[in-house]
Order: sequence, then C-alpha cells, then structure tokens
Amino acid sequence: MAAMTTGFAETGTRERTRTRRLAFARTRWFRLTTQLVLGGGVLVAVVARVGTKPFVHGLLSLDARSIGGAVLLCAVATGASAWRWQFIAGRLGVGLPWTTAVALYYRSQFLNSVLPGGVLGDADRAVTHGRSVDSIGRASRAIVIERSVGQAVQVALALVVLAFFGREFEGIVLAVVGAGLAVLVVPGITAAAASARVRRALRHERDELRAGLGTAAGFIGVAFASAVVVACHVAILAIATNAVGAHVPPDQLVPVALVVLLAASIPFNVGGWGPREGAAGWAFAVAGLGASAGVAASTLYGVLTLISLAPGAIVFMTHRKEESS
Repeated sequence: MAAMTTGFAETGTRERTRTRRLAFARTRWFRLTTQLVLGGGVLVAVVARVGTKPFVHGLLSLDARSIGGAVLLCAVATGASAWRWQFIAGRLGVGLPWTTAVALYYRSQFLNSVLPGGVLGDADRAVTHGRSVDSIGRASRAIVIERSVGQAVQVALALVVLAFFGREFEGIVLAVVGAGLAVLVVPGITAAAASARVRRALRHERDELRAGLGTAAGFIGVAFASAVVVACHVAILAIATNAVGAHVPPDQLVPVALVVLLAASIPFNVGGWGPREGAAGWAFAVAGLGASAGVAASTLYGVLTLISLAPGAIVFMTHRKEESS
C-alpha cells in the first residue's frame, strides 16, 4: 500500500511538472526568447560563413534611386494588402474604410519589422480594429484569414515558379514545404479522426474561411491582391540585388527572390533579420551568384523595406499621442 501511495505521488509530481513546463512554453516571454535565439543564431551562422563585409556592402549600396523605387513598390503592396484585409473584414461584418486599413497596415508592418517574430504588428492591428468595432474576436479572425490566404498564395506562386525556372531549388524547397505541411496537416487529420470536438472546430474554421472569402470572384480578387504583394516584394529585392552590383537575369532572379521571401516569412527572426539572410546566402550560392552577393542584397532589402515603412512609424507615434492625451 505504501509503495502504491508513493507511486501515485510520483505520478502526480511528474504531471504537475509537465503541466508547468507546458505552461511556461506557452508564455510570451518564452516564445520571444526562442525567436530571438533562433533568429540571432542564424545571423551568427551567416556572419561566421561570409563575414561582415556583405552586410556592410549592402548598407553602403543604399542610394536615393533605390529608396524611391522601394517606397513606391511598398506603397502598392500595402494598398493591395489593405484592400485584401478590408474585403475580408467587410465579409465578416467588421468592415473599415480603405484609408484606415492602409494606415493600420502600414503600422502593423512597421511593428513587424522592428519587433521579434514578425507577427506582433498583426496582433496590434487586430486589437486596434477590434476595439473600434467592439469585436476583437471577429477582427482577429479577419486578420488570420487575410494573412493565411496571403501566405498560401505566396507558397503556391513560389512552387509554380520553381517548377519551371528554379529546378536547382525544387528538390530542397519542395521537401521543406512538404515537411511543413505534414507537420500541420497530419496532426490535424489524426486529431479530427479521434475527436468529434476537433471535427466541429475544423468545420467552424472552414465556414469562417468561406464567409471571409465569399464567392469565387471574391477569392480571385483576394488571390490577385496577394500576388501583387508578392510581385512588389520580389521587385524590391531585385532593386537591392542590382544596387549591390549583382546583375541577374529576371528568369534567374525571380525564383531566388521567392525562396528568400519564403524564408523571410518564417516567424523566428529578429525584426525580420535571420532566416532571410541565411536563405539569401544559400539561394544565391546555389544559383551560382555567390553567397556574399545574396547576403548583401538581403541586407539592403531589409533596410529599404524599413525605410519604406516609415509611414507606419508616423501612424504609430500619432496613435500613441492620441492615447496619452
């Protein structure tokens, strides 16, 4: 009996320890620390591989012409993203004017670019919009759908382009994307097969997605806006690549750029830095363009993007002043 009691006590202790560990792993502090460590680790690895000269070269390649082109392209991309958000939010009953959507989207992009993880700006956008319409839940849902569709279109475009023009990347990228989908899909299918509650939750998510996108015409419009966003960022990276002196034909640059942008969407980064530079060095090297050129182009791309998001900083500071007054 004493041994049995001791066994129950030990089991209870292990369960409590496991629960505390899971709770700690879900904390914002743990997630941010993980993102900083992983993103910073990638940067350290890139510096160890190519040195600091490519980063310096990218910074010194900044000029007025590159800034002007990047600002214009970023404005088009932000306008398209804001329209995508406005459309989906309107379908979900929490619509907002396009000009307001543009301002808030600029602000969220700015916050994403200076804060770790790359998603805190979207969380701020959801809360700000949700409070204005008295429905943070619906506002958050609109942003989740909007960002998810944008990511899906980006991945689809990358896979199509790589299939025709990026055979040197196709095997690795397809393997990575396949593994990522497996990590997301397989557990979901397994859980749905075992739990009626999970099946109800998945049906609810499906219905919300249908409600947000509406008809086939609505989906086509949202997909087209997402394609415009991707094209603008590919063009900004092309500007950066040309500015650092790496003259690459479009049919070679576009697949490289899409690989870099896929890596840039990985949330484990330091203000956008980390996986993007690692992927740029690797992709440029595989394409025969040199890892240093890729890191320099990625560095300049990051700087150009940050400059182009200056309106977001202005919106952020204006909002802070209004809150404090």
